[in-house]
Amino acid sequence: MNPVSHGLVGWLTAEVTPLPRRDRGWILLAGLLPDLDGAGILVDFATGTHPSAGLYAAYHHVVAHNLFFGVALSLAVACVAERRAVTAALAFVSFHLHLLGDLVGSAGPGRSLWTLSYLFPFSDRPFVWQGQWELNAWPNLLITALLLVAVGFIAVRRGRTPLEWVSQRADAALVAALRRRFGA
Repeated sequence: MNPVSHGLVGWLTAEVTPLPRRDRGWILLAGLLPDLDGAGILVDFATGTHPSAGLYAAYHHVVAHNLFFGVALSLAVACVAERRAVTAALAFVSFHLHLLGDLVGSAGPGRSLWTLSYLFPFSDRPFVWQGQWELNAWPNLLITALLLVAVGFIAVRRGRTPLEWVSQRADAALVAALRRRFGA
């Protein structure tokens, strides 16, 4: 899945129970952070290395797409959250929803399947789903559209959107526009 969809899933996961804004942010972040292991693509571009032969290919879906990283991330969230147990548990769920999204909807062109090294660093056995659809396929577009509808519903009902993490003023403006259009 694309990072926008991962972010929306993380934000919606944080909305399942009332939490302070900061705790919701940790859960949103837990849904995005697994893609940190894809940052090697920046080095690949800077050095002129093709991503299929560089750091990106070697480490994306490995270093931060595994159970060990998910547990470490959740423990870190527990240390900084106000509602520690609930926030850490939802961060763990958000992290795993990211992995699930990648497992089902991140195939590359020509049906090149993404694998996940879920048990890394303890095992090199990759996990893969043969039914995986391409990153730009219609199921991912549909999922993103449905996520946006859910965000709009929450915006109208609760008065916030994922924009609260970019700009609270922009968030308030979007909520106001949605409420004008769809009612409070």
